Amino acid sequence: MWMTNKLATTVSITFFSLVIVRYLIVNSPTSGISQYQILHTNPLEWFNSPVAAQETTPEAAAANASTSNSLDFGNISPEVFQWLDTWNQMKQLTNITNGLPHASEAINDGRTAWENLTTSVHNAKSQHREKERLCPYSIRRMDASKLETDSFTIEVPCGLIVGSSITLIGTPGVLSGNFWIDLVGTALPGESENPIVLQYNVHLNGDKITKDPVIVQNTFTGNNGWGVEERCPSTNSHNATEVDDLKRCNAMVGREDRDIMNSKHHAAAKKHREPSTYFPFKQGYLAIATLRVGSEGIHMTVDGKHITSFAYRAGLEPWFITEVIISGDFKLVSAIASGLPTSEDLENSNVEMLKSPPIPDGKDVDLLIGIFSTANNFKRRMAIRRTWMQYDAVRQGAVAVRFFVGLHTNLMVNEELWNEARTYGDIQTTAVSAKYVMKTDDDAFVRVDEIQSTIKQLNVSNGLLYGRINSYSGPHRNPESKWYISQKEWPEEKYPPWAHGPGYVVSQDIARKINTWYKARHLKMFKLEDVAMGIWVNDLKKDGLPVRYETDTRINAEGCNDGYIVAHYQEPRDMLCLWEKLLRTHRAGCCNTD
Repeated sequence: MWMTNKLATTVSITFFSLVIVRYLIVNSPTSGISQYQILHTNPLEWFNSPVAAQETTPEAAAANASTSNSLDFGNISPEVFQWLDTWNQMKQLTNITNGLPHASEAINDGRTAWENLTTSVHNAKSQHREKERLCPYSIRRMDASKLETDSFTIEVPCGLIVGSSITLIGTPGVLSGNFWIDLVGTALPGESENPIVLQYNVHLNGDKITKDPVIVQNTFTGNNGWGVEERCPSTNSHNATEVDDLKRCNAMVGREDRDIMNSKHHAAAKKHREPSTYFPFKQGYLAIATLRVGSEGIHMTVDGKHITSFAYRAGLEPWFITEVIISGDFKLVSAIASGLPTSEDLENSNVEMLKSPPIPDGKDVDLLIGIFSTANNFKRRMAIRRTWMQYDAVRQGAVAVRFFVGLHTNLMVNEELWNEARTYGDIQTTAVSAKYVMKTDDDAFVRVDEIQSTIKQLNVSNGLLYGRINSYSGPHRNPESKWYISQKEWPEEKYPPWAHGPGYVVSQDIARKINTWYKARHLKMFKLEDVAMGIWVNDLKKDGLPVRYETDTRINAEGCNDGYIVAHYQEPRDMLCLWEKLLRTHRAGCCNTD
């Protein structure tokens, strides 16, 4: 399934749940629209049509075809037809976007990304261009351009992912010593200005609040302006919380530096009024500063010491960062961007072994596992293909594993994604009939055999929601939280029971009922996919459907514990380690790869 990652911040999470339910289980491949209609009409035409689109006749289809000049749809392969058919299903989403902020704008951005991609693919085919790697793994030269504002811009062609880092080597100037680093993204749906995912602002001579050196971190969006500042050092109790198990502000910052106090230079420093407190940057002194992307936020180290950590805020993710801008009184010597997202060199991988086995028409699978993945997470998808997608049940076709990926705002990423989809055949585009559906994420390691065994032992064919059930949580009301939910979106103080997103399973009857409600526009849309499923199941229960909640603490929502059947927040190296350990010991032991 294809959409923009902007849409992922508002619509895609919920819509992908619907796609898994509606397009992969319930319906057959012939879902009310013919191959003739798709192949002979502009697949984007419905965006410009009334919401209540009527059925297209072959005659009308032919007429529409004559008005389309962007692509030669008459020569589209069956593979592309399937993708166009899937895309066509999105028109139903435009009817039920209430509760999803900026959904209409995001869908329109999705249309633009799709049209640009299909045009690019068509041109490449007509010009007989060979596949090539487009996204660089690293930028190791001084890839910055000086602007009139004395700023330096480092372009990040395919965004950032967990594990990416930006290392800056330079010297704070002797004039003001104040400088800042902006991680800038593409404009969000409904906004004209580019957001700042993180502004890292260093004031070596203080600011309006303090005369002492201070680091100020913040975010910016066109609709909401600047967020709440996070300062280091700070007395704010909020700074006591951790990000990826790291302090938001190193306790050393702003305190007396014992190394200075105990040194023979202390007296001289005191005489010249030089500070005896520790601060990671100093005017006229070379510094090596590295911003590293983590699972929960962005971390800064200076000269090898962890200094600050900043948690991601709602709608501001690293995948759509396009530029790193360094401004102010800072003499930049060099910049290195590494760990950037890039697809794998197909010539150096065993493609046939990693290809997804086809599902014969008319055959039911026992379990469909849908994996939500961000477009530029190439390495995560490859790690899954090499590890738990190699279970016998998957290779033999009893379990189907498919990725659900949104289109990126960057055409280069989408072209890489297109090649990946064609190569491995596991980025879902067609209908699959399954008895049960599991949803997971691309940073989750799933023990497929144990999931299968548990479902069999439960012996519940109807009304099943199986996962790590949470029955006592409520919405986050802090607007700065990544998981912020307003009173308008959910006025109650508590959610119905829901299963954590890294791994939950629903039975086919629940899927069928949700599909019926979806088509009838009775489904409440909600931007948190796992909570949304809980809301829908609860509504089905109120409507008379017997529901059985089955919780399993072996589904780890926060990392990995020995004996897991799902381990979350696992990076590619962790997945490879877990798989090797399973094969070697036949036990579910976690890996410590730090």
